[in-house]
Amino acid sequence: MPQTDIFLPMGALAFWTFFVLMLIPVRRFRAAFAGKVDPGDFKYGESARVPGEVSIPNRNYMNLLETPVLFYVICLMFYVTGRNDAPVTVLAWAFVILRVIHSLIHLTYNNVRHRLVFFALSNFAVIALWVVFFARLYG
Repeated sequence: MPQTDIFLPMGALAFWTFFVLMLIPVRRFRAAFAGKVDPGDFKYGESARVPGEVSIPNRNYMNLLETPVLFYVICLMFYVTGRNDAPVTVLAWAFVILRVIHSLIHLTYNNVRHRLVFFALSNFAVIALWVVFFARLYG
């Protein structure tokens, strides 16, 4: 299997992150044109006046820039050391799919329990990548 296959889930998550980023101005402008918010509501982040449907994409975007950093780093570590293989790539794809499902829940019906399940599973997937890497490196 080509070592570069690890870049596919990395790219997919990056493009998903860009997609969520684009939702932020869309939702903000839509709310502004509807008179629900004004520019001052975003002067220091988001004021309490900002409706949930406007603030959620921003929060989801922040989620996609937090733990996924560990995902990008471990994927690069597998690539640099030449230790990527099919099980690692599958685990990387699992992380990405779980994160996309988490985002979809967050951005649509936002059931916290459902969201938590996929958030937790995605965290277990990235932890597993780190464990596999060091187990193979030093095991």
